[in-house]
Amino acid sequence: MTAPVNARRQALLAFLESLGIAVRVVPYPAHSTVEEGRLLRGDMPGTFTKNLLLKDKKGRLFLVVAEESRVVDLRTLHGKVGASGRLGFASPDAMRETLGVEPGALTPLALMHDRDQAIAVVLDAKIMHDAQLNFHPLLNTESIGLTPAQLREFIAATGHQNVVVELDA
Repeated sequence: MTAPVNARRQALLAFLESLGIAVRVVPYPAHSTVEEGRLLRGDMPGTFTKNLLLKDKKGRLFLVVAEESRVVDLRTLHGKVGASGRLGFASPDAMRETLGVEPGALTPLALMHDRDQAIAVVLDAKIMHDAQLNFHPLLNTESIGLTPAQLREFIAATGHQNVVVELDA
């Protein structure tokens, strides 16, 4: 992505607005891990997620959106999502090239940059009935909340399919 992150963030907010999804942007201390974020966010409401960009043996990419404390078993996940062989972490370069975000700011909201719909989206069943899901709007110094229905509407509007998976072993 060649546009600066603030321009891409503004484009994201405009895209959400075009879908009729009103969001409130909440400042959030910069951090690079779920653990750091947990310590810094205070009493912000909603469910916090971890987002993993994974790759299978054939190079197919999967974005897993899971509840932040969820243990994701990479040894068995491939069988639940139709991957070719075991899944491993995609490189930071793959994240930058495909989604236009830096490690630490991965979010399903970056799917608007995956113009080829190269990424399969996997949603944790545990979060799909929560009132609010919190995500970074392309940078890790802010957070916005969406309902699960709004998240799925956004994903569909980017041309992506998603699958809801029970991540429990």
